[in-house]
Order: sequence, then C-alpha cells, then structure tokens
Amino acid sequence: MSRRATKIVATLGPASSDPDLLERMIRAGVNVVRLNFSHGTSQDHINRAQMVREAAIRAGREVGIMADLQGPKIRVGKFAQGKVFLEPGQRFVMDAARIELGDVEGVGLDYKTLPQEVKAGDVLLLNDGLIVITVDSVQGSAIYTTVKLGGELSNNKGINKQGGGLSAPALTAKDMDDIRTAMAFKADYVAVSFPKNATDMEMARQLCNVAADGGHKPGLIAKIERAEAIPHLEAILLASDGIMVARGDLAVEVGNAVVPALQKRMIKLARDHDRVVITATQMMESMITNPVPTRAEVSDVANAVLDGTDAVMLSAETAAGKFPLETVIEMAKICHAAEGGEGFHLEGDFTGKTFTKIPYAVSMGALFTAHHLGAKAIVALTESGSSARWMSRHLIRVPIYAMTSNIATQRRMTLYRNVRPLLIDASMDRDSALAQAEVDLKALNIVSSGDVYVITCGEPMGAPGGANMLKICQVE
Repeated sequence: MSRRATKIVATLGPASSDPDLLERMIRAGVNVVRLNFSHGTSQDHINRAQMVREAAIRAGREVGIMADLQGPKIRVGKFAQGKVFLEPGQRFVMDAARIELGDVEGVGLDYKTLPQEVKAGDVLLLNDGLIVITVDSVQGSAIYTTVKLGGELSNNKGINKQGGGLSAPALTAKDMDDIRTAMAFKADYVAVSFPKNATDMEMARQLCNVAADGGHKPGLIAKIERAEAIPHLEAILLASDGIMVARGDLAVEVGNAVVPALQKRMIKLARDHDRVVITATQMMESMITNPVPTRAEVSDVANAVLDGTDAVMLSAETAAGKFPLETVIEMAKICHAAEGGEGFHLEGDFTGKTFTKIPYAVSMGALFTAHHLGAKAIVALTESGSSARWMSRHLIRVPIYAMTSNIATQRRMTLYRNVRPLLIDASMDRDSALAQAEVDLKALNIVSSGDVYVITCGEPMGAPGGANMLKICQVE
C-alpha cells in the first residue's frame, strides 16, 4: 500500500480507456478516476464507470469515481472552415441570431443571452484567454467588437468576461440529466461546474438526493472557476463536501497573477472547515506530448502538496495525452518527495481551540497521542468516514488507516489526504474488529513487534459519527 499521502485524480478519456492500461494506472497511484461529462453519452459514462470498478478489483485497490458535470456552455458557434484567424485591430461580430456558419468577420453564439449581459467597454476572452476582444457596441442580438489580441479561433471555443458577471446558471438541463446518470452508477463524487453561490451547491445536492438509489449520498465538489464565486467562497465551501481549485477558467476571469495566492487561500480555507480540496488544471500539461514534466510543473505540483491539498488532478494529460501511465508515475514521485519536506506544527493547530463534540475530541486526541508517541499508524474504525476526514485535515507523518464496513464510505475516503481506506467485515463485533486491525497492519508491513499504534472507534459499533474510544496498542 502506498505511503504517499497526497491523492491523485486522473481523467478517463481515449488515451486511458484500455482496461489493462487503466489497471496499471491504478496500481501506479491513481486514487480517484474523473469522468468528464462534457464528452460522451449517458451509456458511455455508465460503461466507463463499470470498467473503472472492474479495473480496481483486478488491481486490488478501491478507487473513487468523480462525475464532473459540464455546466453552462458559453461558447461561440461553428465556422464554415472550422476555424478562422483573427488579426489585432480587426472588427468581429458575434450574433446570437446568426444561423449561417461563421467566417473571419463574425460568428453565431451558443449562449443566446450574451448580448443582454455585455456592454461597450467590456473585455471578452475567447479560447481560454488566448484571444482578447473589446466590446464596441451592442445592437439587438449582435455584439460588435474589436480584436485586441488575435489568434486562431475554432468551433465552439469558450467565452469568458473579464472580471466575471455572466449570469449562466451553474446547473443546466443536461447537468440534471447527467446527475441521474451519475447516481445510476453510484458516483462517489459529483463536481459542479461554475457555481456562483451556496444555493447552486444546495440545489445540486437536492438533485443528487432525489436521483440516488438506496440512500446513496455522493460527495459534492464545487469547482471554483468564476470570479463571482470568490466573495462567496466560504458559503460555497460550507454547502459542499469539498472544492476544486479550477485554475483554468478562474485565471481567465480574474487574471493569471491572482491565482497562486487564491489557490493557497482556498486550500487553507478548505482544511480549516474540514472540507477536501483538489488542485487542478495544467499540472503536468507538457506530458500530453512529452515523456517527462518541466521543472516548473514539478514545482507546481510540489507547491500544491506543501500547501496541504488533498489531491492533485490530471486532465488532458491522462485523457488524451501520449503518456498517461508515465504521467501518473511522475506525479506520484513528485508528491511523495514533496511530502518529505513538509513542516509539521500540530501543537499550533490546537492552540486556542475548544472541542465541544466527543467524536471530534477523540479524533484530535488520537492525532496528538500518535504524534508524541511516535506511533506507526492511526487506525480509525469508522462508519461514515468523519473521524478519518477530521484527522486528515492536519499534517502529520503518521499514516491513517480508515477501516469501514461500508463500501461507499471506503470509496469516498480515497480522496482524503493521508488516509488509506480499508474494507472490513460488517458482522464483526468491537473486539474482533480491533484484533483484525492489528492483523491487517502486520500483513501490510506497517507494524511489527514493539511498535505502537493508536485506534479510535465508537461504541456501539456501526453508529455513524460516534467515535468515543481511544486506545493505545503495542504489538507483541
């Protein structure tokens, strides 16, 4: 079992859809597989989810599945030649009423209300900010612009407004259908694109609860990629189970230079509120075509790890790149090396803190005890995964082994930093579970004779959020 604390999220796509390759990627370190709902049919996603489950069984490691919703499509239409080249200084018209295919003078719009949401002087960014145009005037359905930064513009490229302000809803009719699909295969996480406020996340949770079968409750991840989301960051976080620092669209709206400080702030805020956090976008971008990362990419991944992110994410690198397996291997090595340089200030985490809930106090006591006794492991017997999540919010060199009889809990915990989730027999009583924990630790070569480990559990067994016992054990 990997000693790496930081988790890896890998996107499934044409480059990684071979079952044998996917199995090797899981063995190499993938913890969560992302299904991008911007591409493919409902049945495609169901089939891919089944393939992931089967590959995980063969690899002998449970992984989580994240369904990433497409969100609103704010895009230009199609061009007669598939693409055009825009020159700086030229005029360009985007017309929501245009039916014919576009040309070098103008194009239609997929987002029909854009003319009502922009005005003269607004700056629009096309194709992830590679093309910059300024709005000169709006006349009816047509937006007249001047190109400031030119380049190649092809079919259905995205549109952002500098500084944000577009009113497209976070959840579209397609997203609602996709939530039903995700719940059909029991996705462990659902990532919501472009939420503006907590209400967007609350609506997504309601839709998941209605669509879910048998009481399945996925974790909800808010993708922070709109300028409007930043003032409401804390409220969005509290309405979610975690956030994704989606640096691509976010950088286009707020500016590249602002993003690194925002990333650090978001990671800290998520950990302070006991939420998970994923750092995403272009982390190993050069490995789409090259077999090794750049030095800058190595530093980017390492800095996210040192900031305390739960997971780092690969997008096109594993979905469409030439070296999906090699990318996972390189990322795992970078994470493991960066963790070796982390500073730990556990006592500082507890300074001035008051613990008012017994399960939380027990979990924090386990961290403190394990740290000072030099324990080899912390074992959390957990039904809901709460105790493992609480402990994972604090940086500590002692690995956390979360043992649960609930397969859905095991899969959700695959995203928690420094947590190794294991499945145990649901029929075990407390004493049998405690004894089995030591057997499992020995089998994994985590502990040997004389080693100390710490266990938390709840009595009666199986009650969610009910950790009320802390036990210090020494292997005979």
